[in-house]
Amino acid sequence: MAAVDTARAHAQAILRIRGLALAAAALPAATAVVLLAGRFTGRIGAPGSPDAVGWDLARWAVCAVAALTLLVAGLAARAYRRAVPPQTPAVPLDRAQAPELYRLIAELADRLEVPAPSAVALTPDCDSWLEEVPAPRPRRSRAAGHEPTAPVLVIGSPFLWWMRAGELRALLAPVVAGTAAAADPEIAAARRFLRALDASLDADPAAGLPGAAPGSGALRPLRRGPAALTDRITDGITRRLLGACREYAAELERSVAGWASEQARGVDYGLRIAAQEQVGLAYAGWDRLLTRVALPAWRLGRHPAHLNAGVVAALTELSRRDRLADGYGNRLGDRPACDLLEEPGSVDAAVSRLAAELFFGAPAAGGWRELEWVDYPAEVVDAGWRARAAALQSALDLLAPQARPGAPTLTRLLGRLADGDGERLAAALAAQLARTTAPAPLLEPVRSGRDVLVDHVTAMVCCAAVDTAGAVPGLDWLDGPVLLLGGVRRTDLAEPVAQAVEQGQDGPLRAWLDAADVRLEKPVRL
Repeated sequence: MAAVDTARAHAQAILRIRGLALAAAALPAATAVVLLAGRFTGRIGAPGSPDAVGWDLARWAVCAVAALTLLVAGLAARAYRRAVPPQTPAVPLDRAQAPELYRLIAELADRLEVPAPSAVALTPDCDSWLEEVPAPRPRRSRAAGHEPTAPVLVIGSPFLWWMRAGELRALLAPVVAGTAAAADPEIAAARRFLRALDASLDADPAAGLPGAAPGSGALRPLRRGPAALTDRITDGITRRLLGACREYAAELERSVAGWASEQARGVDYGLRIAAQEQVGLAYAGWDRLLTRVALPAWRLGRHPAHLNAGVVAALTELSRRDRLADGYGNRLGDRPACDLLEEPGSVDAAVSRLAAELFFGAPAAGGWRELEWVDYPAEVVDAGWRARAAALQSALDLLAPQARPGAPTLTRLLGRLADGDGERLAAALAAQLARTTAPAPLLEPVRSGRDVLVDHVTAMVCCAAVDTAGAVPGLDWLDGPVLLLGGVRRTDLAEPVAQAVEQGQDGPLRAWLDAADVRLEKPVRL
């Protein structure tokens, strides 16, 4: 209970700062009332007294300061009242969709002797937390007080598909234990005050508090004139208040987290250690699935409908290749956590769509098209190769126009690389792609023109192998698009392509193509 008392003490400190701010706003007005009352009663600066003029000037000055202070305080209070705290995008999961999951969470809350979360939602991320929800304004007297609304339990969707039901329960125990703090009136009031301050600054990550979700709130429109001046004044006040509360807010959340962890220690503690190991594994598999598998599909306007099932396939493949997922076979006998959902497939599709919108944004044109994994090789791998080959061909035509349009053959491409045109071709290709391709800064770093050229030359080689040598596009759960030649994944193409692009040495690549029976002179189908 010491941690709870510490958290409550920090909450009280935050509320005292709020009270001091209110007192500072009211002090000039209170002083003005005293001076005016003294004038009317004749006790302070009575008419005709020697000091009447001085007191009248003081009254006017104090009244002007009071009016200005009340105006600024009113504007700041309105900004806080109207501010909408940022909510993390998530897929709501009602009780009918997951009655067993709700039952598991309710039993967990009962065992921890804390209030159960008000609802459950899924997020396409490898994390879980309690999301505070704004409570409706109760129509009752102030004496009744404010009853905090139980927070929403947000669960990282990869956990549900990768973890077993027991592991998920152990993992969620300290998170669910945090609902006790949300039910405490003083802690809840302090958090509401902090969220209002943070939200009024447009979710500015530079000025926000620890744990704020940067960029997830709606930006306030840029205003000019007096409105801009009032915005600057209220923002300045808000930043001062946030600065005064920052240390207490951090200690408050640290104390709450420590108490929740201690409270949950007696619930499946040994299993939680194993579950924490699976968290790191799930994160690695999820990150690789998004960057290597999902991103190529998103760039073509297609979103894989079952990313969470895909991460299971990726981690299963990882366990087959090495020992990072050692013991996975023993876990197969336990019930997967996704079995707690009534329709895992439809939930997976909703979360997968949200992942596309969060990590990539809107598709270039035509809206998202749902994609099943069985169609991935044809609709993403092959289509992506041919799109990059077409872009490379356009850059070739721009760099070296002919009497008639050049045929998209490997012979022409290798000739330009051997002539030392790799750098010019890379620059032309990068400029073309900058005009036509939407970036995905959350998932991939900025690549050099050489890297882009290597990627596009590889794509054209793969197209030629498919068209003339019987190769087929394939999907690797950890590496994404791959080339299968004779049923075998070819991993030896990267080095000869890099030599041709970076050094102009096309000999190794020609030898690879000859060994694979790829026809250099045949036009590539774009």
